Amino acid sequence: MDETYDYIILGTGLKECILSGILSVSGKKVLHMDRNSYYGGQSASLTPIQDLFKHFGQDFDKDSPAGQALGKPRDWNVDLIPKFLMSNGQLVNILVFTDVTRYLEFKVVDGSYVYKSGKVYKVPANETEALSTSLMGLFEKRRFRKFIIWAANYKKDDQKTWQNISPGTPMSEVYKHFGLDPNTQDFTGHAMALQLSDDYMSQPCVSTVERIQLYQQSLMRYGKSPYLYPLYGLGELPQGFARLSAIYGGTYMLNKPIEKVEMNEAGLLEVTSEGETARAAKIIGDPSYFTGKCETKGQVVRAICILDHPIPGTHDASSVQIIIPQGQVGRKSDIYVLAVSNAHNVSAAGQYVCIVATTVETNDPESELVKGLALLGPIKHKFVSIEDIKAPIDDGKASNIFISTTYDATTHFETTCDDIKSIYERCTGEKFDLVKLQEMKKEKQKAAGQQDHGDL
Repeated sequence: MDETYDYIILGTGLKECILSGILSVSGKKVLHMDRNSYYGGQSASLTPIQDLFKHFGQDFDKDSPAGQALGKPRDWNVDLIPKFLMSNGQLVNILVFTDVTRYLEFKVVDGSYVYKSGKVYKVPANETEALSTSLMGLFEKRRFRKFIIWAANYKKDDQKTWQNISPGTPMSEVYKHFGLDPNTQDFTGHAMALQLSDDYMSQPCVSTVERIQLYQQSLMRYGKSPYLYPLYGLGELPQGFARLSAIYGGTYMLNKPIEKVEMNEAGLLEVTSEGETARAAKIIGDPSYFTGKCETKGQVVRAICILDHPIPGTHDASSVQIIIPQGQVGRKSDIYVLAVSNAHNVSAAGQYVCIVATTVETNDPESELVKGLALLGPIKHKFVSIEDIKAPIDDGKASNIFISTTYDATTHFETTCDDIKSIYERCTGEKFDLVKLQEMKKEKQKAAGQQDHGDL
């Protein structure tokens, strides 16, 4: 371990593993360390089922009636922070361009739903569903159709597509222009554009329109919903990027407690673990390794629930996302509900893993999940966590220590990828360019006599 590297990366969360893989492909000498004995950090998948109970300090007896009802312990792979991938989103593009898809299998999520006036409604996946949905009345459907056609064709650099709505027009004015009612605005902004709060209403419309286009493009790719989820859980993702890093010379060390990080006289950063020291010009890590360099931006409350039935009102979907827009429940932040099952090899047959999550707004975080939990029906087991959202206090350029931000409450990876791109650009001084990265990878594969692999 007593060597000098270009980068030392601390923590094997998804963000850190993606950066490790990309930097290794780029020809950088990378050492990747984690205090844990497993990959994934906060974004790990726990297996067998007793590890989930242990993680939350609950007892588990596999021979008890309750334990036997959960089936084979090894059939479970439970994400600590479940999220879906937009099928045409940033993370899928990273997976394809880096060729990590060779290590993973994905399956389309059954449906996307939105909460309105106490009920859940399927977000229309095609024109037939749009015409038959009870989410909107007849005249509202016509107005919404005009809006969606406009949004699909909108190009910020082509004034002919604007229809007198410039990219800087506030989104609230766009809704007013098309005559969309508050309920339609809620489902469009939060279930399609996946905005985190209603702050977007006063911001330039181009960002929301591009988010709607991403939703539409992702939906067109597979048809049922815009979301994908890996078989065996999200823990497969960081392991896939760890393999990529190793192929291109990256070194991984698990179960390595980090004793100190300091700068030596030569200006290199030194990481000491179990009496050994490694040096690097730059360090990347998750907030848990640099508590003194981070600030708390809020909290997320999550409830991981185990059910023996699908979520009511979702047509027995084996996997589903439900978004409860903030305005529907008098909040400032959306509530997210996600469910997966043995269809994705993350639970025993007949069992479902559901998560309800939101950004904390009160002194009683668990009570803020009530509206989401009420949608689930009877809950067999529930595991609640309240975690701080940590963010670095600076951009890291002065110290050469670049820190990721804690995962938010959303059930998709778009904000995660924004953080990955930001860290990459800050620490390398280069634009995050997947095309350039793919060309570099292909050159190295050609030199090594390897072949590129296919798409998802």
